[in-house]
This record gives sequence, structure tokens and C-alpha cells, in this order.
Amino acid sequence: MTRPDSPTRTTAAEATDPHFETIAVRTQVPRTAEREHSVPLFLTSSFVFDSAEHARALFADEVEGNVYSRYANPNTDEFVHKLCALEGAEDGIATASGMAAVFTALASRLSAGDHVLASRALFGSTHQILTRILPKWGVTWSYADATNPESWTSQITPATRLLFVETPSNPGLELVDLKWLGTLARERGIPLVVDNCFATPYLQRPLAWGASLVVHSATKFIDGQGRTLGGAIVGDKAMVADARYFARHTGPALSPFNAWTLSKSLETLAVRMDRHCANALALATHFEGHPALDSVRYPFLPSHPQYALAKQQMQAGGGIVVLVLRGGIERCRGFLDALQLCSHSPNLGDTRTIVTHPTSTTHSKLTEAERQQVGIVPGLVRISVGLEHVGDVIADLEQALDRSRELS
Repeated sequence: MTRPDSPTRTTAAEATDPHFETIAVRTQVPRTAEREHSVPLFLTSSFVFDSAEHARALFADEVEGNVYSRYANPNTDEFVHKLCALEGAEDGIATASGMAAVFTALASRLSAGDHVLASRALFGSTHQILTRILPKWGVTWSYADATNPESWTSQITPATRLLFVETPSNPGLELVDLKWLGTLARERGIPLVVDNCFATPYLQRPLAWGASLVVHSATKFIDGQGRTLGGAIVGDKAMVADARYFARHTGPALSPFNAWTLSKSLETLAVRMDRHCANALALATHFEGHPALDSVRYPFLPSHPQYALAKQQMQAGGGIVVLVLRGGIERCRGFLDALQLCSHSPNLGDTRTIVTHPTSTTHSKLTEAERQQVGIVPGLVRISVGLEHVGDVIADLEQALDRSRELS
């Protein structure tokens, strides 16, 4: 995959501006007196004060420093600083999971009587927060169609306090035009929050298009190896301050060990995403037009209805491919049961290729009508394409499609 900022021969002046990969590898907290090369773990719940005055000043936010690992820790600081540098953000906080990041980003900005306007195609748990949890506290919501500008402009009300989108969407790979929506958000003075989980900052930087906050489930491609949970919120300094206050007093803190793991994971994000994207494009191209499938969806396939937009705002198409099997849910069950190499799991972004059936798992709490509105048909399976040899992955999916005729 070619990126505009790929390493090339640089002049002396350019050498002071490091590339994405270098930032991901070389951003570290200061070394301790032990002069370690790899950042150590700071497995401590609290930190000591130099004096009574130092303690007072820390709690009064007059000086910077560590107090308690629920508030901050050197490992979480490094992870956040690195992610901020990669996203082009002013500030950020880490959370215990991606959904903790989503909820904190929403709840820290909203009060009773406020309204959220979101893209209709969202992860199942985000849908539950908007439609079942926030309304308990008097927050209302509406859904806009990602591809219809009038759907956004007509539903903004005087009470609208946030715009929320994920792009590409989970699982349907629907895109939102970040340039257009970022401009609308600035014109209306309404913050735009973008879930950048599928793309990661390596493929897409929503803040550059006008978003105020970016949220991540670091559990997915940022970790990339299915090892740990984590989340993050990065972006506008004032909005992050509100999120930090909310998180400090409600406690969705990322553990130092998980932060250390995720910071190390960022060091290999670029090379992993290059392989995820190359494998995903090869897989999508192979299966397009397959007689057992109704359709194949992938942002960098020319057949994707938003292919031009994907090429405009993403560096590559990402690691997720959607297959829609002919024969509906029964054919999907046979297909899943016939897999031999690929994993059947609800996760994504792993080194291992993972197959998920959203209708019966991740989006099962949506009604059938709600799923239909965002293109989640019974025959849809989500493929999180891993780092194996893509020929082996294709062979496993091919044999599962063949066997599913008999099993369905």
C-alpha cells in the first residue's frame, strides 16, 4: 500500500518531521534511572508526594504529575500521547474498552433535554446506548442516512448537541463523507464525534476533516492480536477535558498493563494494516461475482457505491470484507459450521481471520426492521481478514461455501 507519507529520501529540513511509523515506534515516556530501552510497566495503584504542598498542588491541578492510576499512569500517558500524535489530536484519555470510550464521549457532553443526531449504521452496543440508556436521563436521538445530506440538515434541532458517526460502519461498511459533515458541524457549531475503529489513524484521520473527537475501540486493530481490551478518546482539548472529568469520577480507567500492551501494539500498526488491507482487497476481489454470493462489500472495490469517497478520505480499504450468502440464515449457519481455518468469533482486528454473523450475534438486539435499514440481511457475514497467507484464507472460505450447500 502506498501512503503519501511513506518513507522516502528526505532533505535535512524534512528530517525533523517524522513519519507515522517513526512516531508510533519512538514516542515514549522518559527513561527512568535504570536507562531501560523498552518502556517498563508501572504496576502501581498510587504515587507518593514530595511534600504536603506538592500533594495540595497536584489535587488543585496547579502542577502536573501522577497521583492515582485511575486518573493517570505513565503507561496510559504514553499510549494516549502516541495515539494523539498519530491522530493529530490536542489531547486524549484512555478507557477500559471501546464502549467505555463511546459512552464517555457521549455522556460527558450531554444533559437532559439534549439531542444527538447519529448515522443510522452503528455498532449494536452504540445503538443500545443511544436508544435505551441515554433516554433514561432525558437525552433524545435521531438517525440520519449517511449518504443523504438533507437527512442530516433537516434533523438538526436547537437541542442538538452532538453529531455521532462511525465510518466505515460496522458491519455494513457504509461510509460517511467526513469533509461534508465536518463542514456542516463547524457551520452549525455542533461537535462531530467519529468512531474510527475500523480505519485506525493509519488509514483515516477524522480530525483533519473537521471532527472534534475521535473514539477508538483499541481492542480491535490497534491491539491487533486479540489480547486485551481498551479504548481511547482524542481530539479537541476542551472536549477531552470534559471527558477526563467524567472518567475520573466514574472510573472507566484503562489498566497500566493494558495501556503498555496497546502502546507496544501501535509500534506495529502500520505494517499490520498494510497486510490486513492487502489481504482484504485480494479476498474481496476473489469472491466478487461468486455464484454462492449475492454481493461482496469492500470500500476499495470499484463496485462499492461509495468507492470514490473511500479513495478520497481513506488511504486503503481496511481489513473488513462483507459477504452476503445466498440462502439466508440457514446457509450462513452451514457456512460457519464448515470453517476449518478461520475463527468463528464476535471480535475483529486480530492477526487471525475471524468470521461473524451479525444478525445472530453482534446486532441481534436490533429488530429485523432496524437491521434491514442498515443493510444487515440474514445472509450477511463479516470477515475480519487476518495476517495469514491470503490464499489459505480464501481456500477455507471456498470449501465452507461448498459444504454449506449440504449443511444448510
